[in-house]
Amino acid sequence: MSERVVVVEHEAHAGLGFFAEWLEDAGIEYEVVRPHRGEAVPSDPGAGLVVLGGSPSAWDDDGCAWLPDTRALIAGAVRSGVPTLGVCLGAQLMTIACGGAVERGSNGLEIGLGSVELLPEAADDRLFGPVAAAAAEPRAVQYHYDAMTALPPGAVRLATGSRYPNQAYRLGDSAWAVQFHPEATPEIFASWTAAGDLADHDVAELDREVKEAEPALRAAWRPLAEAFAGLVREHREGRGRR
Repeated sequence: MSERVVVVEHEAHAGLGFFAEWLEDAGIEYEVVRPHRGEAVPSDPGAGLVVLGGSPSAWDDDGCAWLPDTRALIAGAVRSGVPTLGVCLGAQLMTIACGGAVERGSNGLEIGLGSVELLPEAADDRLFGPVAAAAAEPRAVQYHYDAMTALPPGAVRLATGSRYPNQAYRLGDSAWAVQFHPEATPEIFASWTAAGDLADHDVAELDREVKEAEPALRAAWRPLAEAFAGLVREHREGRGRR
């Protein structure tokens, strides 16, 4: 069984971003799996699992043949207590894999820099507690058309938003789903807006807002990545004692 964190990347322009630096600084080794390039999705989530975002819908098995294997990987990691983080598409895949629902968003595209409202349940959460201690409504990068419309049974909602209410939840003691992008750097976000069909949006303004917010984004979401790294270390150490 791998001692590294497995990272599932769905698109070349939707990588680890800030998280690459933050996990490395925390001493966490990771392996990026790229099924969009033909690499097989593993059956072993390793010491931790991060499933990133991307433009496919979470149910697009015909267009992205690796999605069923990714959902199975997530479901297995959740069942076995492996620290797991799903981001945007990754969060939606976790939602479907664990019994919730994802649909085309009824309120349209959510994009750019916005505030995420942390709920009272976030204060004592292992990942969101350090975030909540600094700000009740941290800013985050958004870019999604689809939405988590029903959370999996037993999920604890941790964050909400004005456009879509299900912005983050915890499932069990070691799995989290976030609809927004705590990992997205300004450069990654700009690559998305450059490739998107955004005729109704001021792309330059969206990019500028995210770029200017980089220090705040780093301050808000690095604690979440560090907390996830701590859980990975605990899981790895606990597994070694068995």
